[in-house]
Amino acid sequence: MRFTGLKQVIARKRVGMADKKVVLITGASSGIGLATALQLLKRKHVVYGAARRVSSMAPIEQAGGHTLELDVTDESSMSQAVQSVIEREGRVDVLVNNAGYGSYGAVEDVPMEEARRQIEVNIFGLARMTQLVLPHMRRLQRGTIINISSMGGVIYTPLGAWYHATKHAVEGFSDAMRLELEPHGIHVVIVAPGAINTGFNEIVREQVLKTSGDGPYADMANAMANAAAPNRGSKPRVIANVITKAIEAERPKTRYRAGQFSRLLVYLRRLLPDRAFDRVVKAAIG
Repeated sequence: MRFTGLKQVIARKRVGMADKKVVLITGASSGIGLATALQLLKRKHVVYGAARRVSSMAPIEQAGGHTLELDVTDESSMSQAVQSVIEREGRVDVLVNNAGYGSYGAVEDVPMEEARRQIEVNIFGLARMTQLVLPHMRRLQRGTIINISSMGGVIYTPLGAWYHATKHAVEGFSDAMRLELEPHGIHVVIVAPGAINTGFNEIVREQVLKTSGDGPYADMANAMANAAAPNRGSKPRVIANVITKAIEAERPKTRYRAGQFSRLLVYLRRLLPDRAFDRVVKAAIG
């Protein structure tokens, strides 16, 4: 009986070791990225948090994880980050493309340099990090790419054209890539948060007023700033839990939606004609 019990314990340990994933998370210095790293460490996964602000990722190291300096607009920085994980662990099981930000202001007012940076961070950074890990995943015929989109990848708001353009692009990019990678045993997952309390609203308020607070779009900019109430939305751990679920699922869903308004607004967008949904958006911002 004791011998049988010992074999069961060993078997459980082996299963646990096999289920342990090597996870690389971009944008891990705050918000969803940091919450996800800490959640996965509690689940005994091997976690590499990557961001420009390495000092802000101290909680990851304190919890037993690893940190890497990463700028998703810099080729050498991205290549070095992936290579560091490969050299140390021999593989990357999961890439969480979380790095990104929202650029707000009227299309007429946003400098093209800023528009290009928005696309560079939210699209090309995500795409290049994916390219860098894929050869290693294909070699093992397994892996998971998790792209953090937004309900903003389906809905829209005024003065957020560049941000919404990038999130709509993430959705289409991920859908197409899912078909490419399925034969290689690699899952592509979209996680689309709703309103999450990560400081996003505070950044929107500041940027929309700076960019369009004066001039022909001033009234709309001030209405947007007032609507972007600080400390509003679900906690980042809500999305961290969803990402963890996707990582640990044998066959993850293609899309996960979570967080305040994430399902309601997407449902209304699909239900209502364009101009009817326009009225919903305008009523929401006042």
